[in-house]
Amino acid sequence: MSEAAHDHSKIGEELMRCRKWIEDALGYSGGTHDFRDVVDGILSGKMQLWAGENGCAVTEIIVYPKQKVLHTFLAGGDMEQILDFQESAAEFGRRNGCSKMTIAGRKGWTKVLKAYDWTETFVVMGKEI
Repeated sequence: MSEAAHDHSKIGEELMRCRKWIEDALGYSGGTHDFRDVVDGILSGKMQLWAGENGCAVTEIIVYPKQKVLHTFLAGGDMEQILDFQESAAEFGRRNGCSKMTIAGRKGWTKVLKAYDWTETFVVMGKEI
């Protein structure tokens, strides 16, 4: 088995282990993705999986005209586990030219992340049309 195929196999195993956390988080995403979309994004390299023993997060690099941002759009499992991903994710972002990290999530994240120097920079609202 090639190294790339082996890596995909290992990532696939981690995705299946994290599936419940990912699907639970997707329940709050407003229907933008399903589990298969996340799997495809991670296997294609467009998204990144941060998997720990007790939780996981999914990020993607968003390229704006003036900057690159590492955006966390899914996280599930144990809160402490999720918070532990911050430093390695920030380092990954810096290595990939990102100047900021952002997160989309429920309002409660603002209180939790304040202790880690995160600030609320904008509010996203939605309406069915």
